[in-house]
Amino acid sequence: MVFRVFIVLTALVGACSSVRCETVTLRVGQIPSTARAVSSLYLYVAEKQGFFARENIAVNVVQISGGTGNMVAALDRGGVDVTQTATPYLIQAVIAGSPAIAIAGTTANPIYDLIARPEIKDFADLKGKLIGLSLPIDTISISMRKLLALKGLGQADYRVKELVGSPARAACLRSGECDAVPLGQPDNLIAVKDGYRRLGLSTEAVESFQFEVIAARRDFAQTHAPAMIGFVGALADAFRFIRDPAHRNDAVNAIVALTGTSDDIARATLALYLDPDRGVLPRQAEIDLGGLAQIIAFMGEGGTVKPPLPAPEQFVDLQYLRAAGVQ
Repeated sequence: MVFRVFIVLTALVGACSSVRCETVTLRVGQIPSTARAVSSLYLYVAEKQGFFARENIAVNVVQISGGTGNMVAALDRGGVDVTQTATPYLIQAVIAGSPAIAIAGTTANPIYDLIARPEIKDFADLKGKLIGLSLPIDTISISMRKLLALKGLGQADYRVKELVGSPARAACLRSGECDAVPLGQPDNLIAVKDGYRRLGLSTEAVESFQFEVIAARRDFAQTHAPAMIGFVGALADAFRFIRDPAHRNDAVNAIVALTGTSDDIARATLALYLDPDRGVLPRQAEIDLGGLAQIIAFMGEGGTVKPPLPAPEQFVDLQYLRAAGVQ
């Protein structure tokens, strides 16, 4: 892997004057609500296992004030070099003229539980109740509304409070203000263990989409191609590591260290993702163009993207993944 990257870097820019190149520091934008969530596990593993160091990349994680909706804006103004972002925000920004592009995939088809207060026995009990959802553009909200509709509840049947991030929604549920909320891992498993009721899964209503990606400005990526290749190569190895049964205990320990949850919750999280494989994690940081097309279709349904719907290729640049050996 080191030899492969060295050859690519030399061919691209001839920038290495010795066997090792100078370390490049990348400012990586992070969604604050994911900082101690399993959805940031790949960054934690890539750092702790030395995958970034191997590629001569130093990562400076920058949490973006305001969260998900501000990630691409921070990228555009030069506040960060690459960033996590939910795909609807990237699509919306690019259509509006942003030079951002997706260079790697992270969470693909997330599993969100609709978790309710113990006295809520089924979906019918949610009529007239308050449900904490994310912003309307978020796939979390889209998938939950589709799940509720599948179970017989129209949008007029329940009230909504907008809350970004599983921690904020979990707090609303535990305070008693919210009657039900969608939660990701590990918050959903902890809530069920504490006596809250699981009503349904987002995957019952929506399957196979590209939830989050890593984005960069097109011009920055082109002028820093060796760093982009090394960065996405490190992410690819992090996902391979997490998925490898031989490293299951290491991945469990990483979840415990990152999230502060218990060993049994960490194991249950990985089992939910991988036993069987539910497509939550990419195999090697690849971007699912079909899954991205599904996001665009969702946005078309909601009126945030006008027809004719754009092709998913408009929002990605796969050359860095390909150079890193990811097909």
